[in-house]
Amino acid sequence: MLASFVMLFAELALIRWVAAYQIYVAYFTNFILLASFLGIGVGFIGSRTGRFSFRLAPASFAVFAGVVFTLRVTKGFGQARALETVFGLPAPPTWLVLPVLFLGAAWVMACIARGVAELFERFEPLEAYRLDIAGSLLGIVVFSTLSFLSAGPLVWGAVLGVCFLGLAPAAGYAGGKVAVVATIAVLGLGSLASVDVWSPYYRVSVYAERDGRIPIRVNSLPHQSMLELEDIEAAFYAKPYSHLERPPGSVLIVGAGNGNDVALALDRGADHVDAVEIDPRLQQAGSELHSARPYQDARVTPHIDDGRAFLERSDDEYDLILFALPDSLTLVSGQGSLRLESYLFTTEAMVSVREHLAPGGVYAMYNYYRSEVFARYAGTMREVFGHDPCFDAGVAVTGP
Repeated sequence: MLASFVMLFAELALIRWVAAYQIYVAYFTNFILLASFLGIGVGFIGSRTGRFSFRLAPASFAVFAGVVFTLRVTKGFGQARALETVFGLPAPPTWLVLPVLFLGAAWVMACIARGVAELFERFEPLEAYRLDIAGSLLGIVVFSTLSFLSAGPLVWGAVLGVCFLGLAPAAGYAGGKVAVVATIAVLGLGSLASVDVWSPYYRVSVYAERDGRIPIRVNSLPHQSMLELEDIEAAFYAKPYSHLERPPGSVLIVGAGNGNDVALALDRGADHVDAVEIDPRLQQAGSELHSARPYQDARVTPHIDDGRAFLERSDDEYDLILFALPDSLTLVSGQGSLRLESYLFTTEAMVSVREHLAPGGVYAMYNYYRSEVFARYAGTMREVFGHDPCFDAGVAVTGP
């Protein structure tokens, strides 16, 4: 049961760790999931051939995590935003990095799975599966709990280290103890950066002010920037308000993030704003650092929640409902194309939006990353609202 716990806990830790430091898989965390599945299968097969060894698991995990951290691929600052690795050097190509990540994750999981497979043989098959399922579920629950508590990689390493030692052979494991310490130390590096915090979903990096804005990155990707109010007014954030016939009284913002849209709604005369943001660390950063102090305003009620879940539980009506680029960058585990916000853009979700609009109310959304989704979103809104939506292409969008 403990071995199965370690197997699932380590798998989830690898998925979070690799996505946080390797921009090539930041959008595609299932890449490491598939490598883990392969490694687990190979590890079970290897138990019959004498290949692989659980003794190698701590050292393999430490080495792989160290390689991922040392050769991390991130997007640089500046206009070019070229991909970089350590010391600002050009990033290695995808054809080199992706095989290393896939094979490395598979090897680590194969070593761990070998230990599980050896223990399987000590039990009757159904009893072994029962313990395996119980341990696996416990690993998922514990890692998920730590994630929602915003516990960083140092805590993950400590949990794995204790479990590796608990599963260690009675003798001849001095090298393994060193590897356990190395695992904790390497993962601990991810908890030391002063700009980084770990949310339930990403590594969130909040940088010092640059060019009048405070950049926020998630998993090494540019994600948001806290802006001064006059810059918010001059940017695309103001587009939805240009289509309103009157100042909004009650406003719902889904994807409130650091608070730019909230600050603008208040400045445009909103009486009340429900600010829904799924990531508590993004909301916290805005609460602590945004110059307009939107989350400190008495007219604002912050909600750490999924947008659709909030709509389904709420009975309130709004003069303006704004989907403020709820782009999570995170795939739902086990689904190759579903992201956390996917259920916000279904017909059923749009029906829920329509039902929460006050008479004469307006629904608006913006997206400046993915112009290819506009036609699909427009089709859904046309079906629900009965007419074509107003489309404002802005100055940076090319294509339909």
